[in-house]
Amino acid sequence: MTGKISDRSNGDVANDFYHRYKEDIKLMKKVGLDSFRFSVSWSRILPNGKLSGGVNPIGVQFYNDLINELLSNGIKPLVTLWHFDTPQALEDEYKSWLSPKIVKDYLDYADFCFKTFGDRVKLWVTLNEPNGFCMNAYNFGTFAPGRCSNYVGNCSAGNSATEPYIAAHHFLLSHAAAVKLYRQKYQPYQKGKIGITIVTHWFEPKFNTESSRGAASRALDFLFGWFLEPVIFGYYPQSMRSAVGSRLPKFSEDQTQLLKGSLDFLGLNYYTSQYAENAPLTSGPNKSYSEDSHATKTSYKNGIPIGTPTALNWLFVYPKGFQKLLLHVKENYNNPVIYVTENGVADANNNSLPIKEALKDSLRIRYFHGHLTYLLKSMKEGVNVKGYFLWTFWDDFEWDAGYTVRFGITYIDYKNNLKRHLKYSAYWLKKFLEPAKK
Repeated sequence: MTGKISDRSNGDVANDFYHRYKEDIKLMKKVGLDSFRFSVSWSRILPNGKLSGGVNPIGVQFYNDLINELLSNGIKPLVTLWHFDTPQALEDEYKSWLSPKIVKDYLDYADFCFKTFGDRVKLWVTLNEPNGFCMNAYNFGTFAPGRCSNYVGNCSAGNSATEPYIAAHHFLLSHAAAVKLYRQKYQPYQKGKIGITIVTHWFEPKFNTESSRGAASRALDFLFGWFLEPVIFGYYPQSMRSAVGSRLPKFSEDQTQLLKGSLDFLGLNYYTSQYAENAPLTSGPNKSYSEDSHATKTSYKNGIPIGTPTALNWLFVYPKGFQKLLLHVKENYNNPVIYVTENGVADANNNSLPIKEALKDSLRIRYFHGHLTYLLKSMKEGVNVKGYFLWTFWDDFEWDAGYTVRFGITYIDYKNNLKRHLKYSAYWLKKFLEPAKK
């Protein structure tokens, strides 16, 4: 993935939570958080990707210590089993998510985690944003393993017309297998819940026309319904089946039954919304996932942004879209239990700004206030939300954006021993949470 990170940085140390988790948990408690979402690294537990390749006891000890520290401070863990980091050994052996072999290896890993941590972990997420990952890793080639067609991006190998769908299929089968295992083997006595986290924008029709409304619906199907319809109903959205045709893998009847209802809750990641308008059908040979929805997506209409611009060119503040998305889930997907597993906004990392000034993150406060307001409205309309997790507690290594942006309510001083400073948004959140503590 050389050259894919915008500031040429890496996540080797990042905010060094590995060594500072006790200090950070104290900060979480100070802010008033009662739950913490974190991911277990498959590679840290099983360095070779497989149980037969050996377990790393130091990695297992870290997660045991972390879970125990959280619980001793009154903070419940929500644990994600896979968050973009697939063991390199499995990529080298069989191209990881492009092979059906991944299902068994993922299931073995999940089984180990349920057995080892499930006595204390009561909320499990099988996969984080597999839809966004398939799009970025196998269509655009911006996330590892960086595969795409040469007419879509700068990749040495890949096929943007087929690989996003193949990888997604194996993600879904892995998820369903893990849920079945958990429900049969562990849930009866561990008494936990299991779900999947899907990221999506909300899409507004760009114009008040039938074609724009159709484009907005297809855009949502291709991003969100792609994973949500299979885990609720057992099949891909009809719009995808029609547009993608034979390039879209099919579920067998047994797989459909395995997938159907394979979640106790939906993890939902929402950041922003876009406009969608109809894109004409292309008849050329250069097919791709990004073109298949026949929808042109944009953040602007008549030169005016859909919401307040931010440091990221795709993230505009549009909390009304959050409410529309939540109501859409309630009305179209059997009103599942929802945990909002990510919601947040980034500031640019301005190294010339004094820390005292960088802590004044008024945009983030407005973002949270707006989204929580619309979340409450949604709940009053019957949306079944049970929890809310912001992204993120600290500034972090933000995937292909590296350290160019800061998503945290805690400022990390990268120049001074990674010192932590609570931002204004952290104190706003503390005040917001205080009535709930009484």
